[in-house]
Amino acid sequence: MSKKIYVVPEPGISNPIIFNHDICNGCNRCMEVCQVDIFIPNPEKGKPPVVLYPGECWYCGCCVGECPNFGAIKLNPLLMNQVHWKSKKNLL
Repeated sequence: MSKKIYVVPEPGISNPIIFNHDICNGCNRCMEVCQVDIFIPNPEKGKPPVVLYPGECWYCGCCVGECPNFGAIKLNPLLMNQVHWKSKKNLL
């Protein structure tokens, strides 16, 4: 007996992970290394995983570091967590 399961992603205040669909090959290594299990496998082969729990992301970057295809995953931290550097020349 086959059952269909429908999954609705949890609404979050931001999208912590952005996949480049042209570069990602759907290997799911990011899903395996994620410390808080925010991903589930995509039902379509060769597609990036689904970010099911965006609010649980720790922004650790493990998924970005594990990805074999540079540029396939971009970490999108909350605005309050983004670093903005100024050079010493522009301080005054």
